[in-house]
Amino acid sequence: VWECNVNNGIVDLQFDRKDIEMNKLAVTTLESRFRIFDMRTYHPSEGYSCLTQKAHKSTVWVAAHLPQNRDVLTTLGGNGTLNLWKYRYPAKRREDDGKGNPKGVMGSLDLLNSKRFSEQPIVSFDWSMDKPGLCTMCSLDQQVRVAIVTKLNKV
Repeated sequence: VWECNVNNGIVDLQFDRKDIEMNKLAVTTLESRFRIFDMRTYHPSEGYSCLTQKAHKSTVWVAAHLPQNRDVLTTLGGNGTLNLWKYRYPAKRREDDGKGNPKGVMGSLDLLNSKRFSEQPIVSFDWSMDKPGLCTMCSLDQQVRVAIVTKLNKV
């Protein structure tokens, strides 16, 4: 069992893909932050490497990886916005810690786009498995929305 205190209330979590070897884990939290853990390399004292990103200026309710490209993910915020991110891998995924233990190296996140859909928090989201970019979401304003994100093949 691996445990990690992220120093904030956890709202959602998701692995990047269910049908491949474990890779990245997205964890969303209160107070405008989400984290990406690299689950490939475990360090005996530091655990899995982690990247923390500020987003939405409110609770980050949901993280959802695009099924057709595990390096593209969306986060949904308490301010009613959808943010689209691209994860960029580092040149090396692991390095030696100087004591002979492998240690994960994190990449970076690029914000590709941001769109406000609601005045209320978006609390649920799902990508279509069949149609790249087709998605659905719901928010606390009692609305169900269907949207399409275009140009994902150019990311």
